Amino acid sequence: MDILTRITQAIEPSLEAMGYSVVQIKLADGGKRKTLSIMAERKDDNNMSFDDCAEISRTVSALLDVEDPITSAYNLEVCSPGIDRPLTKLADYTRFKGYEIKLETIFPIEGRKRFKGVIKGVNKETIELSMPEGEVQILYPQVKMAKLVERK
Repeated sequence: MDILTRITQAIEPSLEAMGYSVVQIKLADGGKRKTLSIMAERKDDNNMSFDDCAEISRTVSALLDVEDPITSAYNLEVCSPGIDRPLTKLADYTRFKGYEIKLETIFPIEGRKRFKGVIKGVNKETIELSMPEGEVQILYPQVKMAKLVERK
């Protein structure tokens, strides 16, 4: 099991119970110290506050002190998704149906890897995008990265 999976399994149940959803977890090696970035949002769709981030930080610190998945020194960052929220789960595409997104695929689809359009819907594992030049269907496993262009 890789380290990000171990971290996710260690923190996600507690954050969910506190009313937060984990959007993304990244671990970057910054030379002397690694940086663990936790991106989270409130389940009630209210904006994240500084107090929310501080509460998550305290909880994650305590949980990771027990689990100890990162053996070296590291910095912990907690942030909210912001305007250009990444879409990291298939359920995100259903949740943000009607929103404009930018999406990049692993392999070219119809001769291109970058797409910008409105999420029309999700059918099983297929994301349907409506773009000015037409509609495209993209299998979720082919998505390298995607993010909202702006939130309503």
